[in-house]
Amino acid sequence: MKRKYLSVALILTVAASISLSSCIGSFQLTNKVLAWNQQVGDKFVNELVFFAFWILPVYEITGIADLLVINSIEFWSGKPALSAETKIIDGKDARYEVSRDVAGYTITNLDSKETVRFDFNEADNSWSVSADGKSVKFMEFVDDTHVRMISPDGTFTPVELNQEGVFAYQQLATPATLRS
Repeated sequence: MKRKYLSVALILTVAASISLSSCIGSFQLTNKVLAWNQQVGDKFVNELVFFAFWILPVYEITGIADLLVINSIEFWSGKPALSAETKIIDGKDARYEVSRDVAGYTITNLDSKETVRFDFNEADNSWSVSADGKSVKFMEFVDDTHVRMISPDGTFTPVELNQEGVFAYQQLATPATLRS
């Protein structure tokens, strides 16, 4: 009986949020759980986990948390509430910690403790990289099909976002001695 009330409450909450709000949110928490489930195993294992999560009621709980808390934070702040994330990556020569936050990424070499920071600037639609106390802008978005990339001489070059444009930039940015 308790499960029936939870399901009815969830349906009523969804209906109210759709009819009383101009933004229902992105359901970040529920989507993260679904994304995790998709990488657990093959399609049969994923299906079993999916049904188990409905029975347990994992999806109901994440859905309610999204509806009542996370989507409200996202709506009022204008920014994703669950945007921070950290992963450890085993590279060929070292282990790295990659941390993501609302503004960008921090990559730390866990062996040498060196840190590189990538930041997105919403004001001018650009990315910059920071290391050793120096920050350099390296890319600006112009429109949906073009960016401006930093050239070896420090100026910015327009690049079309297709295979030819990327290849032309690669030729410009790679010294002639390394191309042969």
